[in-house]
Amino acid sequence: MTYTELSHFIRQQQSFLCVGLDTDIKKIPPHLLKEQNPCLAFNKAIIDATAAYCVSFKPNTAFYEAMGVQGWQTLHDTIDYIKINYPKHFIIADAKRGDIGNTSSMYAEAFFNQLGADAVTVAPYMGSDSVKPFLSFENKWAIVLGLTSNQGAFDFQMKGHPELYKEVLKEVSSWGSKENTMFVIGATKTAMLAEVRKIIPDHFLLVPGVGAQGGSLQEVAQYGMNSHCGLLVNASRSIIYAASGEDFALQAAAEALAMQQEMAVLIS
Repeated sequence: MTYTELSHFIRQQQSFLCVGLDTDIKKIPPHLLKEQNPCLAFNKAIIDATAAYCVSFKPNTAFYEAMGVQGWQTLHDTIDYIKINYPKHFIIADAKRGDIGNTSSMYAEAFFNQLGADAVTVAPYMGSDSVKPFLSFENKWAIVLGLTSNQGAFDFQMKGHPELYKEVLKEVSSWGSKENTMFVIGATKTAMLAEVRKIIPDHFLLVPGVGAQGGSLQEVAQYGMNSHCGLLVNASRSIIYAASGEDFALQAAAEALAMQQEMAVLIS
């Protein structure tokens, strides 16, 4: 998916919502446990319920890798289901990979060519050869960790003069372009979004932390939105675990709709 295509889809949907598929078999509604593949059944129901209100889905690969071979197959089947039924939606493999060049090339091959994801989250700590292999695939994206929403972000990202995260944004943005590089900027760091936009005014930002983590959607839009919107705001637990009964998909849809309606106002 290109920058322009994603921007147009955001306008069409009147939404910049990304639904995180952090599917944990211990948290899905009990009645699904009778299904042959409970996690896949859960994912399909969530996807169908929320697709009209979002532009992106983001399976967190750790939740699938933890289930072994069946989990990896569930991840594969989930992405296939999105691509077949909702081909305009942007698919992010939230894998947070980051290794030396030949290994990164294999990760890129796995997520782009084997799984069919549009984007992969990448850790930049090892430098350019851990990121650039992801940038060599046409119409695919590296989403680089910039300023994250976890408490441990203060251990390294906020240190230095200028702060390390600013150096990361400046350097990594020179390796690719706005057409193939996004950055993760946590919603709990909204006061810094204005500083982020001074460094990377045109790049898309993937913003986690709205919803269960307490980030403000209005503040994210105020400080982080650009003329093309330039945002994908992720919500996971607040949507997919909105209810645990047989109406879980309806409740997930209601949560997604509420966010979409708020986003439509912010976009206009």
